[in-house]
Amino acid sequence: MTNPVLLIGPLAEPAVCDALGVRGEVLTLPGSLSGADRHGLQRGDWPVYGAGNGQIAARRVEPNAQLHRFAAVMGLHEIRIDGQPALGACDGRAYGVWIADRQGDLLAELVRMILAEPADLAADRIAARLPMMGVWASSCLRAAAGPRSGGNVVAPRGPGDIRVSHYEQPYAGYFAIRKWQLTHRTHDGGMTQPMTREGFVSGDAVVVLPYDPVRDRVLVIEQFRLAPALRQDPQPWLLEPIAGRVDAGETVEAAALREAREEAALQIDRLIPGIHHYPSPGALGEFLYMFVGLADLPDDVTGVHGLDSEAEDIRGHLLSRQQLRDMVMAGQITNGPLSMLSLWLENRPDLIAGEP
Repeated sequence: MTNPVLLIGPLAEPAVCDALGVRGEVLTLPGSLSGADRHGLQRGDWPVYGAGNGQIAARRVEPNAQLHRFAAVMGLHEIRIDGQPALGACDGRAYGVWIADRQGDLLAELVRMILAEPADLAADRIAARLPMMGVWASSCLRAAAGPRSGGNVVAPRGPGDIRVSHYEQPYAGYFAIRKWQLTHRTHDGGMTQPMTREGFVSGDAVVVLPYDPVRDRVLVIEQFRLAPALRQDPQPWLLEPIAGRVDAGETVEAAALREAREEAALQIDRLIPGIHHYPSPGALGEFLYMFVGLADLPDDVTGVHGLDSEAEDIRGHLLSRQQLRDMVMAGQITNGPLSMLSLWLENRPDLIAGEP
């Protein structure tokens, strides 16, 4: 990629070009793109180019080191369009419909994260973390667009109120650890002394407590959890609500419905937002979107479910709403989100009465 190259598909979107640091002529090319609108977030997963009728947007740019690096991580290879090299799509069997501008901001955020990785880190190692990097990129965009915590009680803050002098990532696997040296604005208007803080990067997740307002009961799940075992808890199999990560480009509602299918083979009829929150903001980079999911919960709805690909072994249990509440008050539920949703449900008489 030493001569000018055409960027098409996801790479032609303005936010992505800005993140890659490339500029160039905007033009249209003959042909079409097909594929799912979440293409461009995984290695080798790009829309398919088809010659013939139609037009696609493109940019002719001079490739730089950032584009080379990104292409290596993403497994992007040049294709030819009218004899010109192009990046951003692949040859192959077309399916679905590619819709431009669906993931431009998300892909741009992912580009910035990839380019921030150490220059000597192998592209294959970065590519292995792309699913979780996409989760984190989505989480950062969702946080930036979300409501400000604290309402009118906490004064608004700006970029200059946090100053990071050094950044490193001492560990990056499925999850990651990030380490900042920083100062931040004090309540009297000054700045703190330099400090070092570490955070566990895990990304946004959804939590769903299925509730049947007709039978007045809930479905909870039971599964092994590593953290209690590390703590030497004699009972590391916890009762929990349904929960899981929000995939890159996925809405929190879609993730909640998907997790209900995967972990309990359950169809949720309606999602009602509960208490969205940071469970441990001192060190854990996770935000929980919590829902009560209205569902039909007959006696035979329980079973053992989960994804084999994730070694999940998840058993469902039916409890009356009162039984769950009593277990919470007796200290028999040690999963925080389940306790919170149980108590939240107690304060929703509209749900308890089965009203829409």
